[in-house]
Amino acid sequence: MSDRSYVQKNDRERERLRVLVTGLSDDELRRKVNEHWTVAGIFGHLAFWDARAYELMRKAERGEAFTDSDQEPPDPTWLNDSTRGLIHAIPPRAVAELALQQAEDTDGLAASLSDELLARMWPTDERSPVSVVRAGHRAEHLDEIARVLRGRK
Repeated sequence: MSDRSYVQKNDRERERLRVLVTGLSDDELRRKVNEHWTVAGIFGHLAFWDARAYELMRKAERGEAFTDSDQEPPDPTWLNDSTRGLIHAIPPRAVAELALQQAEDTDGLAASLSDELLARMWPTDERSPVSVVRAGHRAEHLDEIARVLRGRK
């Protein structure tokens, strides 16, 4: 995989995350985004999914084959719902900082993967449970947070 445009996309969305994490007050981090999640909770959600991607990339680096249990379920709602209470139990500032650190670690690893490894794990393998493109998921939720902070839903 010689196309490394994902690195710039990840960098751009991680920078958006950094601006929010470092610029929001504790009250803004506790602000409700929807009936289930706060701003900080969404940051925790992002940290969880980046951590999953990080661990799967590490598995690929070690030369271990992906297994059926590595696959994301077709509907991950139950995963998101089951992590929500744990995520919201973490102090808002701590979970926001965790999300940024996890994004930095995950993006750094994704950028460092060899072309050979990328070709083996993504995107040619339709069964790959991991994507090095972290930007899309982040952008979706950062856009959601931005709308709420601007006063729109």
